[in-house]
Amino acid sequence: MQRVNLSTVSEFVFVGLSDAPKIRLLLFVLFLLIYLATMAGNTTLLIAISTESHLHSPMYFFLSNLSLLDLLCPTITVPKMLGALLLEHKEISFSGCLFQHFSLIAVVGTEIFLLTVMAYDRYVAVCHPLRYPSIVSTKLCAQLAVGTWAVGLLNSLLHTSLVFTLSFCGPNKIQQYYCDIPPVLALSCSSTRSRELVILVVAGVLGSSACVVTVVSYIYILLEILSRNSPGIWHKAFSTCGSHLTVVCLFYGTTICTYVRPSFTYSLQQDRVVSMLYGMLTPLLNPIIYSLRNKEVKCALRRVISRVRSAL
Repeated sequence: MQRVNLSTVSEFVFVGLSDAPKIRLLLFVLFLLIYLATMAGNTTLLIAISTESHLHSPMYFFLSNLSLLDLLCPTITVPKMLGALLLEHKEISFSGCLFQHFSLIAVVGTEIFLLTVMAYDRYVAVCHPLRYPSIVSTKLCAQLAVGTWAVGLLNSLLHTSLVFTLSFCGPNKIQQYYCDIPPVLALSCSSTRSRELVILVVAGVLGSSACVVTVVSYIYILLEILSRNSPGIWHKAFSTCGSHLTVVCLFYGTTICTYVRPSFTYSLQQDRVVSMLYGMLTPLLNPIIYSLRNKEVKCALRRVISRVRSAL
């Protein structure tokens, strides 16, 4: 049987970070602090949701899944980046790059679909409050959560197979700090046009479908709010949906700018900044956004922190 992968490259080298020793040390400290803060924030939010009984509702179930994804996303890329900054170990094996690529695309794809599910949950809560417990049941929550993870994994499997079955027989320096689609495609010595088209179409269809469902959900929410001439209802609805809408705008904007576009528009400096936004800052900001705009979460976080302090 003929091998599908005709690659002669056994490893890749990351060259997406500064080579200046002083800058490297500064970047190492900065990214380490961001990573630790991200881990602490999302872990605390997960503990609060799991231990506080009044947070055992569909909205917080989906939020716990989002926190788990926000723990996984930087963990896939940041430790390797920190090692490259501190130890100058910038090499990654071909199989390691494949696994990193598959894991990251799976997490990003799952988060896109999860945010869509959360928008539908908010639509039912605002527009059909009396029927909410029967519509968004425990069984449906489990099915939606499993579905988002399954679609994210299948989407990643398709993208990874399209990219890593190409031939890599020339340069092996990735102009990024992790194995992302555009910089890896740029290293292939095969024709990538047809595969880029498939990746663009699949990403565009799935991304636009998720975006349409989210937008339509919020249009119905807005119409429902406007139809009720009550400032109290407006305030409750905006406080409930505002956090999710902020996260959606931040995540969708950076992700679409990175993946849903042809490779000839690829810009090294611009894409490094954008990838750091959705790969590091978004997971850091998500628990902050949800805790700042939600009194229940803030109270739960205070109780968790006080328990940790008393234990220490």
